[in-house]
Amino acid sequence: VQTATRLLDELCHLTAQSLASLEPSDHFQVIKILGEGSYGKVKLAVHKKRGTPMALKFFLRDSTCLLSFLREYNLSLAFCTHPSLTSALGIAFSTPTHYVFAQQPCIYGDLYDVIVPEVGIKENRVQGVASQISGALSHLHSLGFVHRDVKPENIFLCDRDCRWVKLGDFGMVKAAGTRVPCVWYSSPYCTPEAEIARVREEIKGGEVDNNGNKGCTENTQRILVSVDASTDSWALGILIYAMLMGSSPWAETVSDNSAFSSYLQWSKSGTSELEKSGSQRLPSQFMAFTPLAASFFRSLLHPQPGCRGRPEEIGAFLGGAWLVDNDVSG
Repeated sequence: VQTATRLLDELCHLTAQSLASLEPSDHFQVIKILGEGSYGKVKLAVHKKRGTPMALKFFLRDSTCLLSFLREYNLSLAFCTHPSLTSALGIAFSTPTHYVFAQQPCIYGDLYDVIVPEVGIKENRVQGVASQISGALSHLHSLGFVHRDVKPENIFLCDRDCRWVKLGDFGMVKAAGTRVPCVWYSSPYCTPEAEIARVREEIKGGEVDNNGNKGCTENTQRILVSVDASTDSWALGILIYAMLMGSSPWAETVSDNSAFSSYLQWSKSGTSELEKSGSQRLPSQFMAFTPLAASFFRSLLHPQPGCRGRPEEIGAFLGGAWLVDNDVSG
């Protein structure tokens, strides 16, 4: 694990010394824009001499740290050898306004585009995607890396029918054990432990004004947390739910959210109690699932990170029905 992180640092150092400055139009014919975000844009292009199709990922230099760019490029180039991880193609360069690297093109969009709201995706496709993404995450985890940004927008389609997908966008990847500031955000993909850290931070850094209201000072000390693979397990559980149902199990992972609170109460019940009570004790948003599916959601979405299931354990749940009265063989 430490060998992989050291090698990544060495590769970044070497790439920084040899990063060429190019004019993209001299070497590539841009076909169309595949995607864009706060980082910049991804463009489908063809290498003029080789005729090779590729995706060029453009990072704005004004808002991108060179080391962050080099880490994402080299991680994708050297370590993303799993068939369900997007990998770089060994081309990286800079322009006056952007850092750029080439990667495998996924021209059929991302998973977000094919999840039908309030409907989801066919269950047999969901199980296929779950198997592939769990394998991709297990590969990263075995090297000591945590993705930290698993969501539909970062899973790309290699065909129209969602049979082959790739996990991409490695800008948030960190080595397991790295100490980072805890960031809570309003999303079901945010873990319960992030809310706990946020509350601790508010208590530690908050001040009381004359009206008795708390507010954060400019010098509030951030709570540092250790990067852990269980973060990806949680996100994988939310992702699978979203694919099956076309919605999220709760709007945000906070204790005062009624949907999340009801799930917490259920998840903390003992296994023997669950077996006695049956599916009627399931939170309403989980009533469509079979006991098999309910058990793996309870594992991946365990409120305690140390008790959370691992991506590689999903294999034990594949093949059986996940939705009540549904056939996954088609």
